Amino acid sequence: MNNNIQTLKEMINSSKKIVVFTGAGISVPSGIPDFRSSNGLYSTEYEGLSPEEIISHSFFMRNPKMFYKFYFDKMIFKNALPNLAHKYFAKIGATIVTQNIDNLHTLAGSKTVYELHGNVYRNYCMKCHKFYNLADIKTEGVPYCECGGIIKPDVVLYEEGLDSETISGAIKAISEADMLIIVGTSLRVYPAAGFINYYRGNKLVVLNKEKTPFDGGANLAIYGDIVEIVKELEN
Repeated sequence: MNNNIQTLKEMINSSKKIVVFTGAGISVPSGIPDFRSSNGLYSTEYEGLSPEEIISHSFFMRNPKMFYKFYFDKMIFKNALPNLAHKYFAKIGATIVTQNIDNLHTLAGSKTVYELHGNVYRNYCMKCHKFYNLADIKTEGVPYCECGGIIKPDVVLYEEGLDSETISGAIKAISEADMLIIVGTSLRVYPAAGFINYYRGNKLVVLNKEKTPFDGGANLAIYGDIVEIVKELEN
């Protein structure tokens, strides 16, 4: 075991309130592409449009048919399962603050999960507000509620604000944590990335494939595949 992994293990073992802040990178080993890498969701156009344009509120309202075509083609991974990293952070009882919408932290068994950008498994009618599971809505064309309203994924699109209760819970958890672990995120998406600034402890750890803007203030940074890092932690 290298020195950084040993230090990380000691930090985890000596902490009582651990918060893990995750981005798309933690779910890549589960078969879900990230957003900004060379093979990520944003790397290519989709039928002549940029993915970032398609997953905006204004585009959804203007062209829900094209939105859902992209959404079901590129953003839904029904067969994805939690990987070793999701399971490890659940096992140590960490509170999760995640930018991901894939539900894998909850499936892994994490008890407290703040989903900053929502969850693809939750959907609601924009007219009567009835909720639908992903399994309850058709995956071709535009899904409609029995009342006639369009069903929208309960995810935060571009141009939409984050849920205030989720924000409050996430900030409270981070501000009270004695250890904050950042995993698989570029920390370039705001306002979510700014939540890191609420951490007041002295055990800020970055576990990522590439450097982030917050690495200079971290107490420990380890670069590599998160599943491989967790395997070393569990040895």
